[in-house]
Amino acid sequence: MLFTKRTHTCGALRASDVGNTVSLNGWLQVRRDLGGMIFIDLRDRYGVTQVVFSPQQNPELHKRAHELRSEYVLSVTGVVSLRPSGMGNAHLPTGEVEVQATALEILNASDVTPFEILDDVDANEDLRLKYRYLDLRRPVLQKNFLLRHRVTQVVHRHFDALGFLEIETPVLMKSTPEGARDYLVPSRVHPGRFYALPQSPQQYKQLLMVAGFDRYVQIVKCFRDEDLRADRQPEFTQIDVEMSFVQRDDIFQVIEGLIASILKEALGADLALPIPRVTYDEALERYGSDKPDTRFGMRFETLNEAVAGSEFKVFADVLSAGGIVTGMNVKGKAEFSRKQLDALTERAKQLGLGGLVWAKAAEGTLQSQAAKFMTPETMLGIRAALHAEDGDLLLIVAHADRRKALHALGTIRLELGRELGLAAAGDHQLLWVVDFPLFQRDEEGQRWVAEHHPFTGPNAGDLHLLDSDPGAVHADCYDLVWNGNEVGSGSIRIHDGDLQQKVFQLMGLGDEEIREKFGFLIDAFRYGAPPHGGVALGLDRIITILAGIHSIRDVIAFPKTNSALSLMDSAPSRVSDAQLTELHILLRGS
Repeated sequence: MLFTKRTHTCGALRASDVGNTVSLNGWLQVRRDLGGMIFIDLRDRYGVTQVVFSPQQNPELHKRAHELRSEYVLSVTGVVSLRPSGMGNAHLPTGEVEVQATALEILNASDVTPFEILDDVDANEDLRLKYRYLDLRRPVLQKNFLLRHRVTQVVHRHFDALGFLEIETPVLMKSTPEGARDYLVPSRVHPGRFYALPQSPQQYKQLLMVAGFDRYVQIVKCFRDEDLRADRQPEFTQIDVEMSFVQRDDIFQVIEGLIASILKEALGADLALPIPRVTYDEALERYGSDKPDTRFGMRFETLNEAVAGSEFKVFADVLSAGGIVTGMNVKGKAEFSRKQLDALTERAKQLGLGGLVWAKAAEGTLQSQAAKFMTPETMLGIRAALHAEDGDLLLIVAHADRRKALHALGTIRLELGRELGLAAAGDHQLLWVVDFPLFQRDEEGQRWVAEHHPFTGPNAGDLHLLDSDPGAVHADCYDLVWNGNEVGSGSIRIHDGDLQQKVFQLMGLGDEEIREKFGFLIDAFRYGAPPHGGVALGLDRIITILAGIHSIRDVIAFPKTNSALSLMDSAPSRVSDAQLTELHILLRGS
């Protein structure tokens, strides 16, 4: 098709272009017929330019302009002029000028779109996902993908300057247990056998270290068949990093430099380095979460000592059972009404606790319904432990299960933080959480499972506990937390075959199963595997945080719904019987 190609984009023209003849290509965003003059806004991904069709200057062209409708694809040629005095648009970079049209080509017409192509579109998400190619025309989404592009360029430059090699790993791999369900791909040429899509390139990047590629990086697609929510997708992208002959601090230094560069390039913000560190146990005890949002306070204080000897039955029973009494100070919120306090108590019950105890700091002491069960000394001890001043609100929970109490209060802390607007917009707080447990019990409490993944190395000082007390072993691993979101996770890996075999055995895998699923990795360790470690950063989550939005679907070009459906192309879809036969698959119930 022959047409007049653009000389400028729709976001390029300025007052310095007045008098020039230009050609623009784009989509008609809106048409306005004002008495005789017809105005259109022509849009591409670079911006919007106003075009004028005048009946006096070109009657024939003006007549053709009546045909134009929203989302028509046009090529317009004309002369750049200043807008009339007082008619400029300060909200547009091109707002000082307009193009007086001298030629018009309709490159393609458009049906009426199912929703308007506007930033603040009034359409539900399912409709927008069904017509995702239209949704992606909206400038607000195109801005997200410009941001994503800029960040990925920072990633490439940062790691190239540090001597990393970008190496691709397989997409069709062996199915091995890594925490979530695999997506399986049947083999046509090997009946009854399946590939798996990688949950991560974990084992491959470790093998690259064995192969002598001491600095590896890849922006890579990963796949997990798990229950979804706003910050999860069945396919996602991570910045995958592995290094040989390193310890934890070396990896932190590389990643901290990357995050600082990303913040500077994307937002013009400076990041104070080094990023603070907190242990897993400290994070739980202080914030009730292993991914704490540190943009606001309300840190927890353990009150076991302060309430020891109390006749308050709730506290006494919990202490005798070896549990925890913990609380937080909501500064200046003694003004909370009884209705608000009852709602907080009900929320604690929903989270698995018996309730919560509230107290208001006033006149140098505490006012609370529970006060009649505690001595004045106990009340003063609680006030001191929570650093309360008159006007503060104290929230206290108690439970025999330490983790349950901390997680419940942590959830209430986050909800209050959002409700009270305590996290400042544009604030970026990062934190390394280190020294996680190596193992946790599974949901049935029957066997050990890896807290991170089974290739994570134990802390050297805890190796002697592997046989006697696996639950007490800490891992040499770390999570990067950004504004309460886990954006990265990594560890120093196991590089010794015997140790790797022992970890698998502690997880309940038999020797035959270990050989079948991981024999190639353990074999590789027999041939001189270097000490190595790495990290994987969630690119989608990082872009979401930088863009100041809540759902990663808005930074992924073609995302799935919460039920893993692609509404646009109806994936997953049925396939023909012939295809199933070719793959040696028989569907049950079909």
